Amino acid sequence: MHKKLVHAARMPIRWGDMDALGHVNNTVYFRYLEQARVEWFASIGCDLDPVAEGPVIVNAHCSFIKQLKYPGEIEVLTYVGPPGRSSFETVQEIRRVDATDQIVAHGGAKVVWVHFPSEKSTPLPDRLRQLLAAAD
Repeated sequence: MHKKLVHAARMPIRWGDMDALGHVNNTVYFRYLEQARVEWFASIGCDLDPVAEGPVIVNAHCSFIKQLKYPGEIEVLTYVGPPGRSSFETVQEIRRVDATDQIVAHGGAKVVWVHFPSEKSTPLPDRLRQLLAAAD
């Protein structure tokens, strides 16, 4: 898949992100990916409006490469793939800010554009399609 970097988000590793084994719990990585996606959507004007249209995640995945521990700060890089009729793929990388040469996890999600009241997919808006087309 061709991909285009669209967003970089930094966030702290919080004490409460860790589990009884002393490392960041695997479920929290999905929260990091989600937070970065939400920030990217907000930065391009895709605010969630339950009476209109917007993005819905239909699947998500994450591969854990290296443990994260408190304290620290991470950077999540978000890439997008080319658009389909109503969907596109995101690919994300998580790195510690103090070791950006090492990917600690990578994941992504399929995003489908949905008309919320009818709960049905709908074509991607032209402005979003143009942004994503550069990933072709």
